Parts: sequence; C-alpha cells; structure tokens
Amino acid sequence: MIEILSVTGPASVQDLGRLDQYRFGVGTSGAMDDVALRAGNILLGNDENAAGLEIPMMPFKLRFDRDMAFALTGADVDAEIAGRVIPPWWRSHAGAGDILTIKAMARGARSYLAFSGGIDVPMVLGSRSTQFRGEFGGWHGRPLQPGDVLPCTASTATIGELGVEPAEVTLARPNADPDETLVRVVVAGEYDGFDAATQELFWSSSWKITPQSNRYGYRLQGPAVKPSMPIEKRSHGIVPGVIQIPPNGQPIIQMRDAQTSGGYPKIAAVIRADLWRVGQARLGRMLRFEQTAYADALAAEAEMSAYLDRLRANVGLVEETRTCR
Repeated sequence: MIEILSVTGPASVQDLGRLDQYRFGVGTSGAMDDVALRAGNILLGNDENAAGLEIPMMPFKLRFDRDMAFALTGADVDAEIAGRVIPPWWRSHAGAGDILTIKAMARGARSYLAFSGGIDVPMVLGSRSTQFRGEFGGWHGRPLQPGDVLPCTASTATIGELGVEPAEVTLARPNADPDETLVRVVVAGEYDGFDAATQELFWSSSWKITPQSNRYGYRLQGPAVKPSMPIEKRSHGIVPGVIQIPPNGQPIIQMRDAQTSGGYPKIAAVIRADLWRVGQARLGRMLRFEQTAYADALAAEAEMSAYLDRLRANVGLVEETRTCR
C-alpha cells in the first residue's frame, strides 16, 4: 500500500479511462496524458491500463509501506526518495517506509506515478479512473487527501532502475515555437458556418489557456471567432478533443472529464495523437492550432504507436539481458 502524506490540488487515481459507456451518458475520464501513463506501466511490466496517480500540482508526498517498484513519467519534475534524486521518465525501487517527495514541476502540467502491479481500487463501469463529475471510481470518487491509504496489487518482481526518452522529445513537433504548444486538429461539423476570415483568424491566432481550465475542458482566450450567423443546435454527442465555440467566441477544448453531449457549434477537433500535448499544457500557456488532414491524423497515431512499441521492445530487451546474466 501507499499512504498520501501531502497533496496540492486535485491529484487522482486514473487509468486509460472507461471508453465504452458513452451510450449511457458516462464520459471517459482517464489520464489526461495517456502516453505518459502507458510509458510508466511499460517500464514496470504492467498492463498498460493499470491505474496510477495523476498529479497536477506540487508539492506531493507519499510513503511506501512495503518494497515496491514505481515509475515517474509525464511532466519534468524535481523528485527524490530516501535522499536519492529520481529523474523524470524513470523507474526506481522504494523500500518499506521510504518517502517519495515531488517538489516542483519545471515543465509540463501533470506528473504520473505508476506502481508495480498497479493501484488496486475497485473497477466501476469497466475502469478504475476517478470521475469527478459523478463522484465515482478511483478513490471514493474524489481527489486524493492526506491520510488516504491506497492498495496496490502485490508484485514479487525484482526490477532495477531504468529510464526512457520522454514522449515530448521523441514526438516533438517540427518548427514548433518553444513558447507555444502546437496542436494538430481536423475541421469539425460546423466549420463551414464560419466565414473565410474567421476561419483564418482561428488558424493564425495563439490562444491562452485560462485559469478556468480543468479536466472538464480548456477555456481559451484570444480574438473572438463567431459563426457567420448564429448556430443553434440541439445537444448532441461530443468527445474529448472537440473544440466548441460558445456565444462569446472563445474556444473550449473538451477534455477527459467532458460531458458526453453539447450544443455549441464545433469548429475543429484535436487529433487523438495530440490530445496528450494539450493535457501537458499548463494554465497561461499559449496554444496554436494546425489544420491536419484525416490521413495525416492517422499517420500521427501510427507514429505515437511506434514510439510505444519501441519502449516495449527496449524495456523487454533490457529485462532479457538482465535475466541472462
């Protein structure tokens, strides 16, 4: 088990989400940066859907009650355990009683902690992810608090230290401005309801992530983009990544805790292969959208899958080498 000693902000238990409950009006939840969570589980030899911790704010501190391997991925953070520095995108080993402290987040918006065997909270509607809106899943359906003791699946595997290249390095976008997060999107259902000048304004502008942003949605600030004529639609299905335009013309990107339906016009949608980039963009950072064809979106998905395949192969090779010694 692990005990939460101190926590800042809404840290939570997340896996890859409940992806088959939309017909019941239940959103996905799940890790905002699914690539980071998958990578942590790959490092540990876990099922990639094993539940871990999503930590959006620092400082954060926990205690291990027994020997256990863990992996730290996601945002670039300053962390240590028992006096040892833990680099980001790294797996390590904790002894019983060891305290892990994550002090600061130099870059990115969310850190992920995966544990050998995974966090063993009950499955709810096919997932262990916390659903804040419905107050279910995860640990009692709420953010973690000091004093929470979370069970972990027992694992007897002996795992040495190992690091991997962060996704943001391998999957970096060419020609991206270091002060912006460049996100590829495809046009959505009501795109043609915006005139050519407004469409160009949407593509050419930089958008600031406002403090009103969270796991439900990222509210952006920039020039108003409004349809040529008011578009009134009945609520209909939406998914994470959809970019809606409310009456004030300021875009909203639906994120992992998004509702399953809405009526605002949709101008575009973030491709799945880039949604993790949005999840790692912190409040106040600028986003810029790059129009992408469907075929290129599929190619980006293949590139992300190839990165994860390389991680699996490299970790497997290291373990095979150690076994043969």
